[in-house]
Amino acid sequence: MNTNLDFLIFAAHADDAEIGMGGTIAKYSRQQYAVGICDLTQAEMSSNGNVSLRKKEAELASQCLGLQYRSNLQLPDRGLTGDKQQCHAIVEEIRKNKPAVVFIPYWQDRHPDHVKCSQIVDDALFTAKLRRYESDYEAWTVNQVYYYFINDTVHPNFVVDVTDDYDVKIQALQAYQSQFMFIEGQSVATPLTNQYIERVQARDLLTGQSCQVKYAEGFISRKPLLVNINVSPIITTM
Repeated sequence: MNTNLDFLIFAAHADDAEIGMGGTIAKYSRQQYAVGICDLTQAEMSSNGNVSLRKKEAELASQCLGLQYRSNLQLPDRGLTGDKQQCHAIVEEIRKNKPAVVFIPYWQDRHPDHVKCSQIVDDALFTAKLRRYESDYEAWTVNQVYYYFINDTVHPNFVVDVTDDYDVKIQALQAYQSQFMFIEGQSVATPLTNQYIERVQARDLLTGQSCQVKYAEGFISRKPLLVNINVSPIITTM
């Protein structure tokens, strides 16, 4: 079945997209844009939780965010190589959903799977537009590609004001209790169980402060951004 998404966000694991741009997802879902997430792996190597639980948490987070679509390609966690089969699976996802805009993890991050996800999806986006590439779907060229931050950040090219939807982002993150909540006797202590949501919130607060809003999420574009000059006190790109 073909769909036409306005935004399609790729992530190595369920919760990556929520960490990096949950507020943006909630904002544009609320505005009736068709937004979807494609998780590449089932995060089966996670220190806490399991595949079944992570799936339920992702479903709950999806409901919070108002997603129209979510999929999981079930590629191997810590086994993202970008081989022919993996690239093909992502190409099919792009062509099937025909997104206008694609978001990918920023290409520098302390987690190797986030870096691999960025590289593999970049390759697949190029392949997806080749009309001679054999596929179950027609060739598709994405209009815009942007990169979101998960763990590590640099100075963004542009930011999105997510103040009005920030509570939804927090709710979506809290859906992943196995990852962000330490339960004595059940959890292993990791950086994610040590006030990680609070650190994400602090990052988004600082990003917002840079452009005189309460909360904002930053993004990178490899291409120059075309904007109209605005003389109002606060200039917004998206």
